[in-house]
Amino acid sequence: MLKNILRTFYKDGHMRPQVSSFMKYMGPGLLVTVGFIDPGNWAANVAAGSTYGYALLWMVTLGTAMLILLQHNAAHLGIVTGYCISEAATRHLKPWVSRTVLSSAVLAAAATAMAEILGAAIALQMLFRLPIKIGALLTLVVVFTLILTNSYSRLEKFIIGFVSLIGLAFIFELVLVQIAWPRAAVGWVMPRIPQGSIPIVMSVLGAVVMPHNLFLHSEIIQSRQWHVEAEPVIARLLKYEFLDTLFSMIVGWGINSAMILVAAAVFFHAGTVVTDLVQAESLLRPLLGNAAATVFAVALLFAGVASSITAGMAGGSIFAGMFGEPYNSGDRHTRLGIGLTLVIGTAAIFAVDNPFNGLILSQILLSVQLPWTIFLQIHLTSSKKLMGKHANDRTGRVMLWAVAAVVVALNGMLLWSYLK
Repeated sequence: MLKNILRTFYKDGHMRPQVSSFMKYMGPGLLVTVGFIDPGNWAANVAAGSTYGYALLWMVTLGTAMLILLQHNAAHLGIVTGYCISEAATRHLKPWVSRTVLSSAVLAAAATAMAEILGAAIALQMLFRLPIKIGALLTLVVVFTLILTNSYSRLEKFIIGFVSLIGLAFIFELVLVQIAWPRAAVGWVMPRIPQGSIPIVMSVLGAVVMPHNLFLHSEIIQSRQWHVEAEPVIARLLKYEFLDTLFSMIVGWGINSAMILVAAAVFFHAGTVVTDLVQAESLLRPLLGNAAATVFAVALLFAGVASSITAGMAGGSIFAGMFGEPYNSGDRHTRLGIGLTLVIGTAAIFAVDNPFNGLILSQILLSVQLPWTIFLQIHLTSSKKLMGKHANDRTGRVMLWAVAAVVVALNGMLLWSYLK
């Protein structure tokens, strides 16, 4: 696939004019990227790095590889059909099936929102000493206002800016620490599950492969109405979308990896297990200086606000799709979905005693719901009735079902770790 895509841009060693055209289609991938560099990822990755060093880096690699395949497949649906996953499920499945799966997806988006709003509140506590609950309410108001008063294109620009700043923040942190790069290189490619690490492994997986992002990607793509174009144009757009997804997911892989690398170099090396993001910031201060601690907190705030926006949008998209409607922030079903997602997420924060455990738990909940979203997506994108000649071929189905099998197996391991 990648070889054929690159031929679109190169001929006789020279870049074709299509490259400038491709740049116009950049954006959807980066918009969903922020969903897997959210505060839930921060909690999962800091826990992984501080407890197990570089040993769990492979989960970021595995999760990102699965994510590239799944996100491209979700966007594929939107480009070809003009429907998001939620709309397609409502139109092509029995109502009791679609409503059950989509209702669980709304709850998953709310669990995501809890982690993201909580992360922003923790950052506000670090920076301004605001109580967590006041910070959560402030974040809720800001995020809800931003979603309802901005278009897709403007929100894309906001999110791309946030992702860039978060990436720069972790480049700054990496410069300050000494990384054992040979051990890190092994950690990226060598699967290991240290004793007692299954909950953290699952939280890292849930933090990278997130069900609400699959719904959101298909929604953002279909909003551009590319399915009305001629067939050759659709074929080209599918290639552009893959490159957008590939680039964006690699950016996310780098930022997630940087979180584990910094935690391993600073906390694991010192023999300190981090159980709280506030603890992580306070420990960075004496070890790396005030600037490192402040950059950490500011980047966390950006991540919390940006990912809360995408969680709210995803919840609105899923809920509107249950009524056979596309996302429209001016429509009452979309607004109700956004409100339910953000309000349920914020209300859950008031019921959590330990914020760090709340972040970890939210990621585990996402990984438990994830197989149902994957099964739904594979069913829809493999349907010739829905996708026509763009339905998944045999190789695509095998790869997607392999991803589903890995996710289900890891979920089974998580359940077993709790039962034994």
